[in-house]
Amino acid sequence: MWVKAFIVPLAYLKHPSFQTLLNLAEEEFGYAHPMGGLTFPCKEEIFIELVQNIQLTRLWFDKRT
Repeated sequence: MWVKAFIVPLAYLKHPSFQTLLNLAEEEFGYAHPMGGLTFPCKEEIFIELVQNIQLTRLWFDKRT
């Protein structure tokens, strides 16, 4: 099985959508992985879209402040 690794900014971990995904990951896979990292219960495309949406939201709020 091929596993891809993604790096996301720590600030994204506080976003409500990412929190939901983290909770689903904990329920389905737990957080104890011998190689480190997390496994998310979604397709790669969904994960990428979520991260892009968080990035766009952060950029929009940064421009307003």
